[in-house]
Amino acid sequence: MIRKIDHLGIAVKDLEAAAAFYQDVLGFTFEGFEDLPGRHLRIAVFDLAGVRLELIQPTSPEAAISGFIERTGGGLHHVALEVDDVAAESARLSAAGIELIDKEPRPGAAGARIAFLQPGSTFRVLMELCEKKRGT
Repeated sequence: MIRKIDHLGIAVKDLEAAAAFYQDVLGFTFEGFEDLPGRHLRIAVFDLAGVRLELIQPTSPEAAISGFIERTGGGLHHVALEVDDVAAESARLSAAGIELIDKEPRPGAAGARIAFLQPGSTFRVLMELCEKKRGT
């Protein structure tokens, strides 16, 4: 079952400049940086009244998000939806005809298990299913 929007993912070319904008100009609360070396990403996490925002910068051209930034220059990349069980929700959505990018859940930021849905099945919005690490 989908519980709520977990976060918005925004692809950026310059993480430090974007982070300064969100913190200093917009007043979002900075929660910290996270490196995901296995996915070639560095993330800055923010909160605004319970809404989580992840600024995402590739650390290598091998990062999947690099192509998005190359094509678009960056911007809103995905909407993440919190679920109790990412594998079960993936199976439910697949049975409903939604095409999955990730056939199996994989590790995400903050210890979450994630899976992405094909935007062609979701009215052109890249969606991420996000199962939080227990206790967070």
